[in-house]
Amino acid sequence: MLLQCYLRHCGTKTLPSLSRIQEYSTNNFPSQAQVVIAGAGVVANSVAYHLVKSGWKDVVVVEQDKIGSGSSHFGSGILGLFKPIAHRNVIWYSISLYKELQNMGYDVGMRQCGSLNLAQTKDRLIALKRRVAYNTPSGLNCVFLNRKEVQELHPYIKTDDIEGAVYVPEDAVIDPKSICDVLALLARQGGATYIENTTVQQVFTNNSCVYGVETDKGVINCEYFINCAGMWARELGLQCNPKVRIPAYPAEHFYAVTGTLSQKMNETLPIVRDYDSHTYAREYNNGLMIGWFEPEAKPAFEKGKVPKDWEKHINVDLKHIEPLWENAVSRFPILKSCSSPKVVNSPDNFTPDGRWILGEAPEVKNYFVACGMNGNSLQGAGGIGKAVADWIIEGEPKQDLLPFILQRFLNVHNGRHYLKQRIKEIVGKHYSILYPFQCEYKYARELRCSPLYSVLETRGAVFGIKMAYERALYFDSTYKRGEPKREMPQGTFFKPHFFDFMKEEYVACIEGVGIIDMSSFSKVEIKSSGNEVVEYLQRICSNDIDIPVGSIVHTGMQNVRGGYENDCMLVRQSPNSYFMVSPTSQQTRVYEWMKRNLPFKAAVHLNDVTSMYTVLNVVGPKAVKLLSELSNSDLNVAPFSYMKVNIGYASDVMVMSFTHTGEPGYCLYIPSEYALHVYYKLMSVGRDYGVRDVGVMTQRFMRIERFIPFWAEELSSFTTPFEAGNGWSVKIEKKENFIGKAALQRQKEKGVQKQLVFFHFNNIDPDVDIWPWGGEPVYRNNEFVGTVTSAG
Repeated sequence: MLLQCYLRHCGTKTLPSLSRIQEYSTNNFPSQAQVVIAGAGVVANSVAYHLVKSGWKDVVVVEQDKIGSGSSHFGSGILGLFKPIAHRNVIWYSISLYKELQNMGYDVGMRQCGSLNLAQTKDRLIALKRRVAYNTPSGLNCVFLNRKEVQELHPYIKTDDIEGAVYVPEDAVIDPKSICDVLALLARQGGATYIENTTVQQVFTNNSCVYGVETDKGVINCEYFINCAGMWARELGLQCNPKVRIPAYPAEHFYAVTGTLSQKMNETLPIVRDYDSHTYAREYNNGLMIGWFEPEAKPAFEKGKVPKDWEKHINVDLKHIEPLWENAVSRFPILKSCSSPKVVNSPDNFTPDGRWILGEAPEVKNYFVACGMNGNSLQGAGGIGKAVADWIIEGEPKQDLLPFILQRFLNVHNGRHYLKQRIKEIVGKHYSILYPFQCEYKYARELRCSPLYSVLETRGAVFGIKMAYERALYFDSTYKRGEPKREMPQGTFFKPHFFDFMKEEYVACIEGVGIIDMSSFSKVEIKSSGNEVVEYLQRICSNDIDIPVGSIVHTGMQNVRGGYENDCMLVRQSPNSYFMVSPTSQQTRVYEWMKRNLPFKAAVHLNDVTSMYTVLNVVGPKAVKLLSELSNSDLNVAPFSYMKVNIGYASDVMVMSFTHTGEPGYCLYIPSEYALHVYYKLMSVGRDYGVRDVGVMTQRFMRIERFIPFWAEELSSFTTPFEAGNGWSVKIEKKENFIGKAALQRQKEKGVQKQLVFFHFNNIDPDVDIWPWGGEPVYRNNEFVGTVTSAG
């Protein structure tokens, strides 16, 4: 088993009522502001609060109705820390902030009652144990409980069908309305101006940079615009030129409150998450609040845009709720005494991957977004407000927000029909067991496909998606033509059910020839009429890219801290033309980053050509012989070099001598109209060489075996080449002053504080033991020293 990892009390103030806070809103319409925020929900108020707290007083918050009139005043009020690290760090700050406000005397109804996270199945228990493992080293207190201990903490739970539970004592509840109002009050007292009953209609830009907003009351000139418009955020993004994509769409979201039950509930009762029943519960006004993240949700407002008076357009579908309520009654038998629970439908924005949308829009400079709260805006609001305010003030995020950035999406993610389909399953995903690399979406599929998709499907391909692109994960060699399309089998934390197929693929790659469709990788042409492209790339790349024509260089693109913004291959096609290959997930992000770093009036042209080429990775010791039979050219190409050849009858196929696996072979960049022809030729002639279709999961395990770090697993904006073992690719000595050079120079002189290392497990039985998949803590002599980034 192979792993890669990095080693290292007051009185209570009376809160003004909402109507009192509304009196603070000015009737003097401003014509100028440094920052304009659209929306006055809890997230918007948090951003405004943190901006004024940092000294940015010229902030105007524009609300189409009243403060908190969206969905901020609804919801569970639950603050949960038992989450992936990036989420947890944001929520941890929220809890600290809300606790501070409570201690200042603002009655926001905060109680740290803790939470019980239940497991009905053995797999769920493993999932909880994994989450405990990666949360505990960084300071979150998590305790495993048996049935009896669960019953002692919450006597109203039926426990005879659970395997165990995890208790998180720092989880809390709070009053959503109060915290929304307090943040608005403090932002206003700090200097922010609130304007209610005013609608932002569009954002003005010049050279793709914000310069003002138009409202139904007039124009406000501004330097920064922050879209915190909640359910209206997507539509507002479209009212900009260029359009800003904000892939978020509201789903109906239900909870029920019981009122007083047959026994009075103690307000210190812990929150309960019964994941396998898609149910949560908390004490609420001497009774219980019961809510759901159901397996298949209902999109809201299906007939049109989200109306301003949205509450009048929402109904409660009792047939949809009944089976969910029955599950809750089974878990909490005391609910049988509740004859008529009040059911609330409080829609909220959900995103295509269930994560928040934060940060600066790739399309427009100084246009920031904070939305897509996925059913609980309250728990993230405090930390999100701080993170977005810091990002605006500092010009870059001060913490790792990679899972939440807008650049993880393409325009295809922003289609209304696509979003309505996808969010049906996103709601329930929050409570599903997310088996590593084995959880694929069932809705909104087959959107971006390789020209080979249909052919690979008939050869047993099991597909997964990355950036909405269908990629063959592995091939089921038992598949026969005419059978139903193969789907990902039930997930597991042990040896995956498709392991034997991957083993066959691996053997083909090290003994014969494997063919991997890697068309999803991002591809950009970078050109100029003169030497400008070389000067530009030398400034943004840490390696020396002034290489001979026909050569390939592996380089990082760093930020001022020396961390990665991109890890790519650059192919020099001519003296003033390069072809860049980057990871699939970087298609939007790196293209936008490179555009932002173009010199003013630079004569350098960037062109995203991802869809123009089909990429076949021909891997294995017999790759040269196979390709030699299909081309008249000499294919003994030197490592990290490139040439154009004919393959079969296809012309201008770019042959690049690297494979992303560490194994010998080539990447073929094929004009897409020739893709089928080249593929059929490879498979036909390749029979004599043991050719086999290979999926990207096998390619991933091969790169781990060869200790090749990869973007978003080992490489991030907070990881440098020296820490990742890529110091060889940094040319400190080159004369150009590239971005991050000073930081990397210092690190090279002083040494690193963390290091990517490679482990080989000898005492693991892959047929019996739970597999490491990534995220597991690493201990040395009982001391935490790092975390697994990837394993296989």
